Amino acid sequence: MMKHFSTGSFIVGIILGVLLMSIQFYRGFTAGSEPPASLFTATSTTPTIKEGGSISVAGQPAGDTVVVESVTVPAPGVWVAVREVIDNDLGNVLGAVRISGPRSHVAISLLRATEPGRTYAIQLYRDDTSGAFDATFNSAYVDFDTGARAVAYFTTAD
Repeated sequence: MMKHFSTGSFIVGIILGVLLMSIQFYRGFTAGSEPPASLFTATSTTPTIKEGGSISVAGQPAGDTVVVESVTVPAPGVWVAVREVIDNDLGNVLGAVRISGPRSHVAISLLRATEPGRTYAIQLYRDDTSGAFDATFNSAYVDFDTGARAVAYFTTAD
């Protein structure tokens, strides 16, 4: 003989289950305390590099190639783009190259040569996996330590 449960019993059971799961999840928390970071980070058996980006670039001669001293980013990598600086704002992208992780001495060929005595920027962009760089579709890479876009400025020699 089957017993029939009422809708009210079913709802009480759901509420009780959610309550018990919530207690298990938040066990050990006190009002106003921060949850441990382990709740928000995935664990892995392989070592991971903390997400963030750093760029090192020095002043250099004007020309049709820019050399970035170093780019430190985790795999799977980023696009490294050279941008004009116009009135303290980032302008056109002059060239970009895809790198798949930390690298030194990254040469970037430009569509238009840099000019002597001007300021330019190196900016990192996330890869949208299309295989081609497009500043309108690839989002700017953000350093999660500071919340700022990963950008480094340099000037060309007179």
